[in-house]
Amino acid sequence: MLDDFDQKILQSLQSDSQKTLAQTANDVGLSVSACHRRIGLLERAGVIEGYGARINAAAIGRSMTFYVEVSLSSQSENVLAEFEAAALTRSEVLECHLMTGQADYLIRVAATDTQDYEQQYRRVIAALPHVARIQSALVMKTVKPWRGFVG
Repeated sequence: MLDDFDQKILQSLQSDSQKTLAQTANDVGLSVSACHRRIGLLERAGVIEGYGARINAAAIGRSMTFYVEVSLSSQSENVLAEFEAAALTRSEVLECHLMTGQADYLIRVAATDTQDYEQQYRRVIAALPHVARIQSALVMKTVKPWRGFVG
């Protein structure tokens, strides 16, 4: 279970993971050594999985986001495993989630325009193994982007 200091550390790192250790320690009200120890514990426990940069999709020409529901021809273990293995190899697939409900998977892709999405639809999504049905939804506006669990 995370205590208040751990939550503050996570919030600080999620807002800017490039802060110095001293800045993070100051943000949370701990000494640098105590903050360093706690961050190490959070990393070893798997709470902090890694560090990275958030990329502005529009700035790199990928301003259109689509969520795609994919239903498979079967829900057997082999079919699910083959689909997942193939989805993992496609860089166009930004996220892939096994779902409950009518669709088996929810995929997120980013495209430059509708023609680009059509190409991804035909060459990537429909080409994944065992796809029986595809339902796409275009994101019109992101009201609250993902910024992490804490904060």
